[in-house]
Amino acid sequence: MGSAVGLGNIWKFPALTGANGGAGFLLIYLLATLLVGLPVMIAELTLGRHARANPIRALRMLAPPGQPWWLVGVIGMLAAFLIMAFYSEVVAWVFVYVWKSLEGSALSSDPAVTEAAFAAMVGNPWVSLVSQWLVLLLIGGILVKGVAGGIEAVTKRLMPLLFLLLAGLCVFSLTLDEAAAGLAFLFKPDFSKVDAAVVLTAVGLAFFKMSIGMGTMMTYGSYFRSEQNIPLTAGRVMVADLAVSLLAGIAIFPAVFTFGFEPTAGPSLVFITLPAVFAQLPFGQGLMLVFFILTSIAAIGAMLSLLEVPVLVLTERLGLPRPLAIGVCVLAVAVPGAGCALSGSVLAGVRVAGLTFFDLMDFVSSNLLLPVGGILIALFAGYVWGRAAFTRAVSNGGTLRNEGLAVVVLVLLRYVSPLLIGVVMLNGLGII
Repeated sequence: MGSAVGLGNIWKFPALTGANGGAGFLLIYLLATLLVGLPVMIAELTLGRHARANPIRALRMLAPPGQPWWLVGVIGMLAAFLIMAFYSEVVAWVFVYVWKSLEGSALSSDPAVTEAAFAAMVGNPWVSLVSQWLVLLLIGGILVKGVAGGIEAVTKRLMPLLFLLLAGLCVFSLTLDEAAAGLAFLFKPDFSKVDAAVVLTAVGLAFFKMSIGMGTMMTYGSYFRSEQNIPLTAGRVMVADLAVSLLAGIAIFPAVFTFGFEPTAGPSLVFITLPAVFAQLPFGQGLMLVFFILTSIAAIGAMLSLLEVPVLVLTERLGLPRPLAIGVCVLAVAVPGAGCALSGSVLAGVRVAGLTFFDLMDFVSSNLLLPVGGILIALFAGYVWGRAAFTRAVSNGGTLRNEGLAVVVLVLLRYVSPLLIGVVMLNGLGII
């Protein structure tokens, strides 16, 4: 849950929902989560637990001899690196906003003030680079302590606090003058704004937010106990993920319409809108500080899960000591990450297919590599591993009475998920 519920809910979900028309995008995202995201998550966790290995080794072990299914793990690891390249910069923004909360420089209900504060941050190359490097060093330090001692201990105690604070922001946002307009934007679909690119983005967001298609859930599954009820666990994660996303939307969009922000602001939406909300609250500066501290913890949880994928590959495949593997991975992220960090300043004019380095890493990973990885995981679990093995693993050898549920998931993996992802990808890319 620390992987799936994090900065993607608070930052990326509102940004993409605002940029893609609101409620219509939300509805497609919900369908993608149910029909594609949840079945693939169950498959990844089940494969990981059964193999007790990193994604590359797990698929090599479970595949028939001579079939290169292990390349799916390579695709996932590549996606994880590209995501970390731009995601580490967003995490750095959150840490910078912890400092801005302390000094109160971004706390204002004037859009010009909050927009200028964000622009000053991303436009300063040294602030962008150094804050990103500090984030990567922090992530590496936590991972050295391992999963239970590092990841679990850091995230599980603080996630409920973030949830409660976000719920409180929702209550306040619903009292704002234009709350009805914000809720209409979020919940009243306008399907004229929906096209193939919007659907592709929604599917990519479902994969990104549920941490699937990149080997993360397979990696975490390898640590699961044999008696773990995987469908129940995946269902809880999905519900929590959707709940936090909706809370973020309810907290943000009434404020967007009340204070005159643009819902299409993109990656900056959260950072320019929420300070305006806190400016209206008693003890707003202190609450804003607490919010960004808790958000940074949530962001760290997702970042830890991403980096754990290549770390596990290096330790198991190459036999590197864990601290050395972590150091190698941190450096490997820092190189492309620097291009993302400088996309708002010295590299702002450098474009590939019209996209900055930041946007390019996001598009390639979320809209291409993750869906491709999802298709291949679904096909592998549904056809290659097969019904008998999948049903036995999901039911924990028959000790759980969920064989019927396993059949439903298998049908989705075989026929629904690959077809939906494939058609959406090809249509969104203009191929069909």
